[in-house]
Amino acid sequence: MGGSTSKVDLDPVVPSGKIASEGNQREHPQHKKLSKLVRQQTKKDNDKLYFTKQLTVVVVGASGDLAKKKTYPSLLELYDLDYLPPSTSIIGYARSPYTNEAFRERVKPFLLKKKGISPGKVNRFLTMLTYMNGSSYNDEDAWGKVDEVISTMDESNSGNRLFYFAIPPTQFASAGSAIKAVAMSKHGNGWNRMVIEKPFGRDTESSATMSQEIGALFTEEQIYRIDHYLGKEMVQNLLVLRFANVFLEPVWSNKSVKCVIISFKENIGTDGRGGYFDEFGIIRDVMQNHLLQILSLIAMERPTRVAGEGYSDLVRDEKVKVLKCVKPLTLSDVVLGQYIADDENTQKGYLDDPTVPEGSNTPTYALAQFEIDNERWRGVPFVIKCGKALNERKADVRVQFKAPSDSTECFGGVGVPLNELVIRVQPDLAVYMKTNVKMPGFRNAPLMTEMNLSYNQNFKDVKVPDAYTRLILEVLRGQQAAFVRDDELHVAWKIFTPLLHEIEKGSIKPWPYKFGSRGPQEADEKMKTIYDRSAEYKYGGE
Repeated sequence: MGGSTSKVDLDPVVPSGKIASEGNQREHPQHKKLSKLVRQQTKKDNDKLYFTKQLTVVVVGASGDLAKKKTYPSLLELYDLDYLPPSTSIIGYARSPYTNEAFRERVKPFLLKKKGISPGKVNRFLTMLTYMNGSSYNDEDAWGKVDEVISTMDESNSGNRLFYFAIPPTQFASAGSAIKAVAMSKHGNGWNRMVIEKPFGRDTESSATMSQEIGALFTEEQIYRIDHYLGKEMVQNLLVLRFANVFLEPVWSNKSVKCVIISFKENIGTDGRGGYFDEFGIIRDVMQNHLLQILSLIAMERPTRVAGEGYSDLVRDEKVKVLKCVKPLTLSDVVLGQYIADDENTQKGYLDDPTVPEGSNTPTYALAQFEIDNERWRGVPFVIKCGKALNERKADVRVQFKAPSDSTECFGGVGVPLNELVIRVQPDLAVYMKTNVKMPGFRNAPLMTEMNLSYNQNFKDVKVPDAYTRLILEVLRGQQAAFVRDDELHVAWKIFTPLLHEIEKGSIKPWPYKFGSRGPQEADEKMKTIYDRSAEYKYGGE
């Protein structure tokens, strides 16, 4: 897509010789044609990869929360963008007994929440939905009937079939066994692809067992382990940001980088889901998967290609290589916390949730310092910190650079603030570099400001797709770079399993922190030894 962009004649927004003045926010010079360009290129790719064949999407567990809140709305978005073939059929399968009409009414309120899609288009999408049920997820008779329905829609029986497993991981193997026996496409012309959701096990052993069970049924090329964080716009942007900007590579190593901080903050607690959360804890919930994925994209070496034919395994090969260099975590590498009620007791503590086991030591906050033992990153601390019931909702990446040599002496004893590249993943997409400029006035002193790319300001006419929408499109196109491969999963669990088993012995009590705070004070103290935080600077004048 990058090559196509460069060939398009685009008029500048700001007249030649003029610079956007104060109060006149400069827009991206391509903004008027960018949406059209994206659609044209995406449609061209789709036509080549899957659009010319009959497509059947089977949502396994169609009556559950994940399906109605994420899977079906994402399929609607693809339909609205004309990224589903005209003859697409969508079949929901679960155990609950619904008629087609009752099921459509059940899903409809969640589809109407999609912004920018008319009720009329929602109603047309609903006519594509069929619902079928069986006594269990491994009911071969019921799956045989699903296959019969698909065959009536695809008389040549050579179309493509996507099976989306919106069910608990314990059901993957049994459902997959029945699907393989009677419901897959029988001819070699069409593909069969399986999308499965995390958690992919609880530790190295359970993950390996799950991989073996799924691997006995399907090839790795058929399996798409979905981690929705890999579909987020700014996570996808890491590859382009790193490898399409020549100025970054020379400083992207321990020679110039002081530390890398990956943060994930939620301002809500478990909200009655504490019993479910307590089975996993914050490390399994977001650190071992979502945030470790970000770490691997930041730290990996440059693949031969990050787009084009055969790029998926090239990207995943490099992720596996760098994760093999990450040392397993120990208790000394982490700070664990658990939220308690706020001062007014308006927000209850984790243990106040009646669904949480009494006296649980499950952490709702974790800070972990990772060590990557390779030539590029040896000696650079990588920190992942994540938590619930914190002071804000935010996820970002901060790459803080070392001070220029002799910088204090150079500026007459005045300290020079450290440069920092910040990638904001949510809620407001942005990339900015904390940069030093001359302080206005008569002094030659450095002042920190930022070179800023705010998506809301620069790409305001371009719709950023939902992460699930993007990833389902990647499945249709057979591009697996944004999905977790079995060997990557194994290496990732090896980093965390020793620590998780130590925590589960129950002897480690997490530090308490108040609902709505920054987290445990002990975490802030540890961060002071790693990261230089500027008390005066605030992004965008916030």
